[in-house]
Amino acid sequence: MTASTSPAATAPATGPAGGPGRPRGRFGADLIVRFNLLIVFLALCVVATLLAPEFLTTQNMANLLQQSALTGIVAIGMTLVILTAGIDLSVGSTAAFGGMTVALLIDKDMNFVLAILVSLAAGAAFGAVMGGLSAYLSLPAFMTTLAGLTAIRGLTYLLTDGKPAGGEIPTAFQLLGGGFLGYVPVVGIVFVVITVIAALVLRGTTFGEYVYAVGSNREAARLSGLPVRGVITAVFAISGMLSALAGVLLTSRLTIGQPTAFNGMELDAIAAVVLGGTNLFGGRGGVFGTFVAVLLLSVLRNLCNLLGLGSYFQMVVTGLILVVALILNMVIEKRGARA
Repeated sequence: MTASTSPAATAPATGPAGGPGRPRGRFGADLIVRFNLLIVFLALCVVATLLAPEFLTTQNMANLLQQSALTGIVAIGMTLVILTAGIDLSVGSTAAFGGMTVALLIDKDMNFVLAILVSLAAGAAFGAVMGGLSAYLSLPAFMTTLAGLTAIRGLTYLLTDGKPAGGEIPTAFQLLGGGFLGYVPVVGIVFVVITVIAALVLRGTTFGEYVYAVGSNREAARLSGLPVRGVITAVFAISGMLSALAGVLLTSRLTIGQPTAFNGMELDAIAAVVLGGTNLFGGRGGVFGTFVAVLLLSVLRNLCNLLGLGSYFQMVVTGLILVVALILNMVIEKRGARA
């Protein structure tokens, strides 16, 4: 004679989402940890609205998006590099070179579309060279891109002996960096489109799978037959191209190429990527987190400006936020390891 068991005794416990063994409190905690950056961003927006009523004005929102777009475009490229456990310190110099190049070419009566393509190609070439040195010669990406930071910036100065460049800029070209569609800046739309494309590539293509595989375990990826060197070279080329695009858009907005532009941009881009939850050692993260982080840092700086707080205070607050972000990322990793 066998003992009978009731369905209640044999059915697994379910949480609010229907998952087995998922207590309600644990599920809520997981959501908070997973979407911590978005929660912080929304909370900051509420605080900014309460402290500075002009924060939510249409003009301020447009300015915020326009100001954050260039950093965001560079940070998207940086995200791809860091996902492969690399780093690109040359993005600021490459952006400046791209902006100067497009200004000089347009001043030489080249069609502005062709001038943009040449500038993007130059940025991609710089990135591919540095990525190739790192991938094929096993040189540390930190050192190769640090050398690139210095060399490309020097080349940018050499183009015009350190002087701004530009002349008669076509109106159509000016619309890219300074134009609006309604109340939305065109450069902000470019930022959003690039983010969506990068997200689709990372999550929906074989190349995206390769990026995560290389970042998670480069040697295992190589032994599995993945084109590790090609993937690393490609992400650096994409980073260089997007950096040059940011330079092109800045020249479009200012109507002049500035050789000193984007000094320190690499630090802002890395900060946004880390704050967005991408692991500095590769293999985990994504561009959505970077997108939110860029907006969060922009809102923070915008709020400080509206409240009349100096740049030194902004630097302190930004540093503290990055420390908190690193701690939260560590918590996420530990929770993932225990799951």
